[in-house]
Amino acid sequence: MAKHTLIAYVEDVPGVLSRIASLFRRRNFNIDSLTVGRTEQPGVSRLTVVVEATEAGARIVEANLYKLVNVLRVDDLTHKPSLMRELGLVKVTVTPQTRSQVLELTEVFRARVVDVDEATLVIEVTGTPEKIGKFELVMRPYGIVEIVRTGSVAMARGHELMSAAPPLVRTEASVAEHHHDSGHSMSV
Repeated sequence: MAKHTLIAYVEDVPGVLSRIASLFRRRNFNIDSLTVGRTEQPGVSRLTVVVEATEAGARIVEANLYKLVNVLRVDDLTHKPSLMRELGLVKVTVTPQTRSQVLELTEVFRARVVDVDEATLVIEVTGTPEKIGKFELVMRPYGIVEIVRTGSVAMARGHELMSAAPPLVRTEASVAEHHHDSGHSMSV
C-alpha cells in the first residue's frame, strides 16, 4: 500500500463531488486528501485526490472514475515528477516568554504570521504535506489551539501538458482510446 495522487478534471456541475466520494466509499478506499478548485477552462473543475492503495487498487479507482459521466480526464501523478503543496493555518498559544521562540520557528519554516493577539499567533505555512506535519509537530509543545489544513494540490513538473488541457467533450471512443493507450482495462 502506498499513497497515490490522482488528478481528475470534471464538469463543474452539482453532484459530481458526491458521486466521486461515493465511488471511493463503494470501493472501500479512504480518501487521505481531497481538494477541488476551478481550472483555466470555464465549466471545468480539478480534483486532487490522495488515496492509500495498491497499484492495482489505484488503477481500479482510475478506471472507475472514467465511468462517471462528468469526469473528463484522470491523471495518476504518483510515479511522475510532480509538485505537491498544502496550506496550513495553525493557531498557537504564546506567552511573553515563548513568543520569540515561536516567531523564530516560524521563520525557520518560511511560514508567516497572519494574525496576532496577546495570547495567540495564527501562522500560515505552505509546503509539502510532510513539511506541514513537521511544523505542527514543533508547535505542539507551545500549545496548538486550532489547526486547519487544506489538503494537497498537485501538478506535473516540466513542460509536458498532460493535465493542462483536458478534453471538453468526452466520447466513448476517447475513453476507450485512453484506456487502450495506457494499458488499463475497462472491465472493472
